[in-house]
Amino acid sequence: MNKVITVSREFGSGGRELGVKLAETLGIPFYDKELISMAADDINIAEEAFRKYDEHVIEDDPLDHKIHHSFSELYKVPMSDQIFVAQSNVIRRLASHGPCVIVGRCADYVLKGDPSVIRVFIYADDETCVKNAAEVKGIVDRKEALKTIAATDKERAAYYKAHTGREWIDARNYDLCLNSGDLGFEKCVDIITDFIKIKLG
Repeated sequence: MNKVITVSREFGSGGRELGVKLAETLGIPFYDKELISMAADDINIAEEAFRKYDEHVIEDDPLDHKIHHSFSELYKVPMSDQIFVAQSNVIRRLASHGPCVIVGRCADYVLKGDPSVIRVFIYADDETCVKNAAEVKGIVDRKEALKTIAATDKERAAYYKAHTGREWIDARNYDLCLNSGDLGFEKCVDIITDFIKIKLG
């Protein structure tokens, strides 16, 4: 049975780094930003356009034909929806090919109903998030870091809500919700791997 682990994460919680460690521990592929390039190739849209909309909700201007590059001239689909569909197709394809770890992009929802998927949400206290933001993004001012954390999480929550109709931080969306600030990455990885054994055998 293929095991796929989706990782949703608060900004600064270290969810991406934890996902990398988890993939290394399990010996399986890891996907995050790589999904952008794959999806962009699939529908022949510039990668820069994908990055603009990646986990962001942006109001499209219906008069701007540049952002209404449609799959068919018969249907004018907003760029944000096109990108979500393209990324969802890539996520399903990767999951069908074998075990992997996928970070963000509503992968938990895209793969809903699949019993071999482990859905994880990583969060942390403010101090941990501020510390990680300084290390990863170089944001050293605490107030600036907290502002960036809040803004990024708000964007991720809005993106998730727009494409799933669900609340991003609702624990019912996930199999595991782990506090990386209290546990640390290594213990989080241990808990996830133990859970995989329990759920999938």
